[in-house]
Amino acid sequence: MTLGTTDAPRANGGRPAPDFERFRGTSGYIASRALVDAVNCALALERPLLVKGEPGTGKTLLARHVAEGLGLPLDAWHIKSTSKAEDGLYVYDTVQRLNDARFGDGDVKDVRRYIRLGPLGRVFSAESRQVLLIDEIDKADLEFPNDILREIDEMRFTVLETGDEVVARERPMVIITSNNEKELPDAFLRRCVFHFIDFPDVEQMREIVAVHHPRVEQQLLEQVLVKFYWLRDQKELRKRPSTSELIDWIAALLRAGADATQLASEIPFMGALLKNEQDTRAIGSFLERGGKPPANFEALGTKRRH
Repeated sequence: MTLGTTDAPRANGGRPAPDFERFRGTSGYIASRALVDAVNCALALERPLLVKGEPGTGKTLLARHVAEGLGLPLDAWHIKSTSKAEDGLYVYDTVQRLNDARFGDGDVKDVRRYIRLGPLGRVFSAESRQVLLIDEIDKADLEFPNDILREIDEMRFTVLETGDEVVARERPMVIITSNNEKELPDAFLRRCVFHFIDFPDVEQMREIVAVHHPRVEQQLLEQVLVKFYWLRDQKELRKRPSTSELIDWIAALLRAGADATQLASEIPFMGALLKNEQDTRAIGSFLERGGKPPANFEALGTKRRH
């Protein structure tokens, strides 16, 4: 996705105070007014921003563009199933200390030499404000969100091995993404500003494509979008193609010299859009039986014309 905000009237018809609208977007990320407002709300309240939405809707990219828009450095913590809350604070490198003790390299009595700050520790100890991305928090175990609550609330923690306290000089802007693989605890949700990124409609998708492929021929783009949204409407697909896959597909079509006439009757390079064998077989079987995807939005249906 890309950001340059899409203007929409506000509920109260008024203008925000200038110091509230600190984030106005960037030229490289298209987002709704509601998403920009959510970012500014999180900034004003000094709360983490929790962003949910389908994979490929730009949740992770948002943090990079918020950092760019605010002129702040970005740090990232990409969560895995094995991630623990303490990993985000610091790690005590006992292996390195043991090796130094065995081979006589350095002063092993100085424990501070073996403390490695994690992403939370780094943004807390930074000289100036930073943006921190906690990416795909729902990949970790159920207790993980609650385990980082206190540190995010208080913006401080203690290194147990040394007794040193790390305190944030300025509260970082924390952006947390989730793909809804697990429910997050209520106590965690209460401390966040929440926003769900809806999948882009056709007109917004045109804007997104224009950022990545500004010179794509319009007739080709029309056929690309018709086929893309038709695929997304197929109920038998286990994984519907996302925005990032659409961008890759267009890149492949442009490099292969494909034109609108070719796309009117076929879907080349389906492997850029469909990412498992069941989905590929389902669409391939449909085409082999003589099925034809729609050639325009009128054939696709009124709900997709705009």
